[in-house]
Amino acid sequence: MKITIIGAGAWGTALAISLSASHRVTLWARNADQIAAMQDTRYNQHYLPGILLPAEIDLSSDFPAALAAAELVIIAVPTAALRPVLHQLVQLPRHFNLVWLCKGFEAETAKLPHQVVAEVLPEGSKYGVLSGPSFAQEVARGFPTALTLASADEEFARSTAQALHHAYLRVYASNDMVGVEVGGAVKNVMAIAAGICDGMGLGLNARAALLTRGLAEITRLGLKLGGRPETLSGLSGVGDLILTCTGDLSRNRQVGLLLVQKHDLPEILRRLGHVAEGVYTVREVHHLAQRLGVAMPICEAVYRILYEHVPAAEVVTTLLNRTPNLEFDGV
Repeated sequence: MKITIIGAGAWGTALAISLSASHRVTLWARNADQIAAMQDTRYNQHYLPGILLPAEIDLSSDFPAALAAAELVIIAVPTAALRPVLHQLVQLPRHFNLVWLCKGFEAETAKLPHQVVAEVLPEGSKYGVLSGPSFAQEVARGFPTALTLASADEEFARSTAQALHHAYLRVYASNDMVGVEVGGAVKNVMAIAAGICDGMGLGLNARAALLTRGLAEITRLGLKLGGRPETLSGLSGVGDLILTCTGDLSRNRQVGLLLVQKHDLPEILRRLGHVAEGVYTVREVHHLAQRLGVAMPICEAVYRILYEHVPAAEVVTTLLNRTPNLEFDGV
């Protein structure tokens, strides 16, 4: 299959490497200097330093040329860039089967990516989301990884999952885009909370409690938006939550760790050099939860730390002093 990946960040580059053994892959970035450097060195030094790009990967900064022969387009840009890329795509003279990798809610609208895609792409387009527990560095190095590809079109989900699946990248099909996207988005907020928990030295018991109650929040929101509980207990829910909250490669967890060290948010984002989606997702989740009447105290705590500048220790004290409820009936 001829695949074009839009976005040469860490995840887009890693997936290009992973898929290049069995597909003809073109990796596109808007920055012509970045592409030129990658062509010269065969490394994406900024996003995946030290990992060689296979010669089979074509590199391009020419949008129409990169997409001319594509049978599948994979969008690997942050959520904020999804709508602009879609508008570029629909200007081209043909339609594309589409998969996206971004995890979050669109700023201001609080829409999930599939809702944005449905607004922009022509009716009848085939598309889906690929998500799950996956650090780009490990995918690029060929470490075993399992993901979920969800689409409202079950046949598209199955056929595309099978096409992308290989020995070290297991891809399962689903028709629950809401559940997959909510799990992928909100776990980034929980990873910031986990970083704060670890940075404050609250211990492994506290982290386990945080992940468990964090999953309860993700599930409440996911079900309210129409997702299914089994999806949220699967790869794109529990799996991604565990990885992002405990793995040292997690950018969102690093945000929490650095907040405890008294770094301010702009400095943290500069130091990371990559997008940490949880920073933006928590703002939309905060407003969405209030509007829908969904109790999400951990997300609320992260929002207060990031956007109301309340000290982490004060927020943790407030969380710990909440009135206890029945585990599965209360909040």
